[in-house]
Amino acid sequence: MADAKVIPFDDDRSRQSAQRTGRRRPVPGRRKAEPGPQPLGTPTAPVSTLPGAQEAVEQASGTRAADRQEQRGGWDRRIAGGLSFLRRRITGEYDVDEFGYDKELTDQVLMSILRPFYDKYFRVEVKGVENIPAEGGALVVANHSGTLPLDGLMMQVAVHDHHPAGRHLRLLAADLVFMLPVVNELARKAGHTLACSEDAQALLERGEVVGVMPEGFKGIGKPFGERYKLQRFGRGGFVSTALKAGTPIVPCSIVGAEEIYPMIGNSKTLARLLGFPYFPITPTFPWLGPAGLVPLPTKWTIQFGEPIPTDGYPPEAAEDPMLMFNLTDQVREQIQHTLYKLLVQRRSVFF
Repeated sequence: MADAKVIPFDDDRSRQSAQRTGRRRPVPGRRKAEPGPQPLGTPTAPVSTLPGAQEAVEQASGTRAADRQEQRGGWDRRIAGGLSFLRRRITGEYDVDEFGYDKELTDQVLMSILRPFYDKYFRVEVKGVENIPAEGGALVVANHSGTLPLDGLMMQVAVHDHHPAGRHLRLLAADLVFMLPVVNELARKAGHTLACSEDAQALLERGEVVGVMPEGFKGIGKPFGERYKLQRFGRGGFVSTALKAGTPIVPCSIVGAEEIYPMIGNSKTLARLLGFPYFPITPTFPWLGPAGLVPLPTKWTIQFGEPIPTDGYPPEAAEDPMLMFNLTDQVREQIQHTLYKLLVQRRSVFF
């Protein structure tokens, strides 16, 4: 037994202690294992100690601060512009032409009121607006529908917001518009004028873009069953005006307005009592009262066609009834053909 090796009890206690704590005792002569690769996403060092990290943080903070400063500056400019606008309105320091058109009020107030209906409610899609000349006079001729004349207002927003040269559309309206107390003032401020050849020619010769809807009340007051069927274009007075001024005629087709107030009836007795050309009866009006005046949210498309030149005709062409009839029929057929084409392309009334 002289060769027996004595194992001290301390080694057993140390081994048991190491097992309880989950740590292994280092073995003499064995190198300490180096740490393996860390999983992705595990930071090996604080972000602030990485090369260029501090500069990136400072740059991001500076960008956010600049954005906040720019936003505050934008609101400051809006508030200052609004106060300046109110000051000019109170002191009367704004321009109005001989027709009553107030460009500043139209741009900053009236268009802002109509734009949500144009962009969000009717979701108007505009095509061919560049066919309206960038300068000089032009006569835009469009179909008329919808029971209430909202199509003319949407066409005005389309030209105002989407024409590359930022042109303004001056609509010719019926005399009934200028007989209503509040509507009269708003129509004048928005640039509308009476639908007569004298006013139209004066605007065209000044280089304005003039809009006319020759169907008149026959167009907006037709039954729902005759939707998108153009009514008679009158005697061609708009063609004569364009020939005298030597301005091009731009046909315009509007799809979507026919369905905003489906007119299923017409109370002629009430129309005579109120002095209206018609009194519409729709699925919602007058049954729902004022709520029946809310238009249906249909999807609109407004397309401006190729301009028809008139400057190549002699001065006496404006007095030629056959020429006026042919040009009127050409404009009407072009609008009707485009309406049919847009209706075929349309997926749904509301989408």
